[in-house]
Order: sequence, then structure tokens, then C-alpha cells
Amino acid sequence: MEGKTSNRLSTMQKLLLPTLLLCAFALPLSAQTTLPSVQEVYKIFQNKCVSCHDHNSPEASLDLEGTGITELLRAQNVASKLVNINPSNAHALSSGYKRVYPGRADKSFLFKKINSGLEPSIPALHAQEGNIMPSYPSPGLSDTEKEIIRQWILFGAKTTGTQFDKTLVETFYNVGGEKSFPDGPPPGPAPGEGFQLKMGPFFLAPDGEVEYYQKWEMNLPSNVEVNGLDFKISPFSHHFLLYNFTGTGAASIPAGLRLDANHSQINLVAAVQEATELRLPNKTAFKWANNIVLDFNSHYINYSLSQPYQCEAYINVYTQALGAAEQEMFATLLVNSNIPIPNSGDLITHTKSEFQFGADSLYIWGLMGHTHKYGRGYKVWKRLANGQKGDLIYDASCPMGVPGCPTPWYDYQHIPIRYWEPSLPVKWSQGIIHEAKWVNEGPSSVNFGPTSDDEMMVLIAFYTEQPITVGTQNPESQWGAKQIIVTPNPTNGTTMFSLPSGIEGVRTFRLFNLSGQEVLRQSDLQGNSFELDLSRLIPGIYFFDADGRRGKLERG
Repeated sequence: MEGKTSNRLSTMQKLLLPTLLLCAFALPLSAQTTLPSVQEVYKIFQNKCVSCHDHNSPEASLDLEGTGITELLRAQNVASKLVNINPSNAHALSSGYKRVYPGRADKSFLFKKINSGLEPSIPALHAQEGNIMPSYPSPGLSDTEKEIIRQWILFGAKTTGTQFDKTLVETFYNVGGEKSFPDGPPPGPAPGEGFQLKMGPFFLAPDGEVEYYQKWEMNLPSNVEVNGLDFKISPFSHHFLLYNFTGTGAASIPAGLRLDANHSQINLVAAVQEATELRLPNKTAFKWANNIVLDFNSHYINYSLSQPYQCEAYINVYTQALGAAEQEMFATLLVNSNIPIPNSGDLITHTKSEFQFGADSLYIWGLMGHTHKYGRGYKVWKRLANGQKGDLIYDASCPMGVPGCPTPWYDYQHIPIRYWEPSLPVKWSQGIIHEAKWVNEGPSSVNFGPTSDDEMMVLIAFYTEQPITVGTQNPESQWGAKQIIVTPNPTNGTTMFSLPSGIEGVRTFRLFNLSGQEVLRQSDLQGNSFELDLSRLIPGIYFFDADGRRGKLERG
């Protein structure tokens, strides 16, 4: 982050972030190819590219035939002429491309030349960047071949070892598989509003599970203020976390998708466990320096027992003018890593106090708990000076995390974030207490761990160091300020939602029943009002969230 990165809490972050231990887990690749990945890519070059890029007369001085007494040595020789090598094309060079940029297909000129629409988020070739490869008379590359090249790049363009399962790619393209985004990539921010980041794709075997990390060098043209993060992940995603490296922490981290967390010099930016938009309060922002290096953390589970899964995650980053933010928004992880949970079928409770980390006061904007499948609840209290529980401030069993709902219902896969505007002051000399509950009826006892068969007790907190006094009203009353007019209310069918003056459109509208279950979601609603047909809902009370503006309605 630009400037200070919450120096007052540096001790807390050093203690807590390593303990999260979101260590990667992957099932064995049962049908994995035995050839090094670079050699698989080299075979494609020989079949489709060397007619123009041979050793003796390489077009554009790009030799894809290589030299060496074995195929692997020739493949490694070709890689040495690609990986981290500047392209000869002047326009590509001025755009910051490498022939192959390890870990980044979007910045690899080789992939841009062969893409031809496989990755829609990568722009088509510029008029000054030449023609698609391969060109006549060679046959074009199949999507399978393009993907094998892309996977090699995404896994760091290594010259030894097998980084991905080629048979999964072949099965996905030639037989079939499931996609994270079957309708294509989600749209990014409008020009001038921000930019889009992407992690993946990576491929997961049926009934498989994996957690990958990826270093992402931003190379922004200038410092930016980020006032919104919209995480686009599929229902097969267990969580997505966004970090930024501090100091020289990024230097020792290899490029590309990796299994090793290695979080010794890192700060949390944001964490979600379902598709979530974080729209920060007015006059606050995450502050990113132009040379910030992010770290992505994506955990996917393939619930299909028969088809491979194409795992992707997109982050829409919304920015504002520099200087618009009066305060910097921070995030941290509060972890209880000692949570033995026997498989007795009994309700097990673990509680942890968080206090005395140096700052006089923090001002909480948002809280979100996190457990795995045995979780039965997550609550947070203000901590009194005597160490006892004070006011209950968060209940993950209630819609939007607001305590006091009539029928609490805990869904570990859709744990809500609770927001406060104005912010909630917390004196760290007293702190907070968080508590989670589990019922383990599984085959064995569990403790803290990274996989979906382990358990977790993690509280994500978004906060500022000074009060947030701007933005929406305090959402304590009637499940949120009535900023959106609902007519008719109660309703028997079509309902009109009228937005406050100056608001044009809603990115995400969500409707919850009294149990906290999401029963309706709509995206990209345009204009200052919109209609929804609620006639299929059963009669009762519902709560809605429209980009952080909340309210209540009744289905008659």
C-alpha cells in the first residue's frame, strides 16, 4: 500500500497472517503426463510453427526449433529465447510485453499472437503487432494446443518439471467439462472507472480440490485510490483472498501459479468466500502505489464426479481520483488456529479475545467470519475491560450479520459481511471477542487446516484509523437505512425499486429470507429505478441488499 500500511498493527499482522496457514492442497494428478511441460509446448511448436520459425531462417528472428541433442534440450533452448525476452515488435515492447512473461498470459506476446479469441479479455492484435500465429501454410492451433501453451505460461514458464495435467486440458476441450463462467468472462469496469484482474484458468480433476497463489505485478502508470473491489468467483470457489506484498517480500516469490503460501511479508487487502462486491464508504479507499505487487489466493473444489472444472476468478477494481479519500481502508485477519473439534456429534465452541495490539482505537467498517462445513455459528462481541463479553455486534446466522434476527440460520458457504456506517469504534485496550461453534459428525476429529475437510476460525476485519462519518446512515435500524423506495410494499408480484437521487443503476441486488438464505440475485440493473417480479416467492418478510443499500419488504 502507498505510504504507511498500518504500522500500528504491524505486530498483529506479523503474528496473525502466518498463522492462517492457508497452505495449498491438491489431490494427486492421477493421469498426469510424464513429459516436462516445456517439452509438451515444444512439441506443439514443432507441429505447427517451425515452418516459419526454424533454426536456420527464423521469421522475426524467433527460432522455435532450437538446438540440442535431445528434444528436452531443444525445448529448453527455445524457452531461453522466449522467457523474459523482449519482443522484436516495437509496439509490443512499448506496451510492456515479453515474448513470454512468466505467470502472465496477458503480458506474453507469444500468447497474444496465438490467442485468436480463446481468452476474450486479452485484446486483439494491434495493427502494428503483425499477424496471428501460425499463419499460412501452417494449420492453426487448436484450442487444446493454445491452452497447453497458456498453462505452461501461467505456471511460470518453467524449463523443468511437470506443472499441470495435460490430460485434464485435453479432456476439457475434446470431451467436455464445466466452466466457472459458462456465459463468458464477466464485464470489467467501464473506461475511466477502473480495470479488471484475472486469475486462471487452472483445471481441476473430478472431485478434486486445490488452492493456488499467484504473484501479480501491477506496474500501474501512477498511484491509485481503490474505492471498490468486485470479486467474481463461481459457486465452486471456497474462498478468494487478495494480499499485497510489503518491503522486499515479493522478490523471493516465484512467478506463476504456486502451491506455497509463503506469507512472511504480506498484508491482507480483502477476503471473500462467495461472489462479493465491496464498495467502500465515501471518502475512503485502499491506497495502492504504482509499483504494488498483489498476491492472489484462490481455493476451488470440483463438486462434479465426472467432469474436469475450469477454475477462474476475476476482480473488478474501481478507482477514484487521487486525493478523494480522506482515510485509508485497511484489512486484517484475526485467527484462532487452536480449535480441536472431536467427531463426537456434540456442539463444540471455541472463543478467542483480540486486544492490546498497540492502537488506541480502530473504527470497524466490516466484519466477516469464516468456518468450514462443520461450522454452526460465528459471533463477535465487544470485549469489556474485565475481559467479559459486552455488546453482541456480529452474528453470521442473521442476514447481513446483524444480530437479533427472528430465525437464525447459519450457512458456512454464504457467511455475510456486516457493515457499519458510521464506523464502529473499538478500543484495542479492550478489543473484541469472537466465537465459533461446530458439530463434527464426520469420520475423524479435525483441527485448523486449509482443506474443506479441515476446519477454520478466521475473522476478517475492515477498518480505518479514524471514524467514518460519511456515507449511508447507520444500518442498525430496520435492517438498514431506507434509502431505496419499494412500491408496493407489501407486494403480491411486480415490485418497483426507486434509487436515491444521483444513483444510476445497481451492480448487484440480493434478496434474503428470514433464515438468511439468498433467494434472488440480479446483476447490472440500469437506471434510477427497476422492477422485479417477486410473485414466485412465498409470503413473508424479506431483506434486500443493493450495492450496500439495504431495506426490508413483505411478500403478501
